Amino acid sequence: MKTKVSEFREYRKNMNERILNSGFRDFNKFFALDNKAYVDGALNAKTKELMGLSSSMVLRCNDCILYHVDRAIQEGATEQELYETFNVALIVGGSIVIPHLRYAVEKMDEIFAERKNEA
Repeated sequence: MKTKVSEFREYRKNMNERILNSGFRDFNKFFALDNKAYVDGALNAKTKELMGLSSSMVLRCNDCILYHVDRAIQEGATEQELYETFNVALIVGGSIVIPHLRYAVEKMDEIFAERKNEA
């Protein structure tokens, strides 16, 4: 069954392929830099995804929020870790983050439900 989350994943995958195969090499350079920022290093990938999530909430980018919620969960983030990350974003960004907090919680619930149904 298709969900909004699975549709987002498919859209993102397809459009990234389109962009990366456009022949415009600067896109590839930026995407490579972005990917490298989230691999294990002194900080593990889960921590980096949670940092990206908090930043995305403060910057109010719902596509980015969904991506980082999804990736953080894939990297093993728990509901409690996500709540604490959401709270950091709320404290840093203030009340304007509240609509994005709603969105983040909604998507977190969808992804955890999806994982539960797959098990």
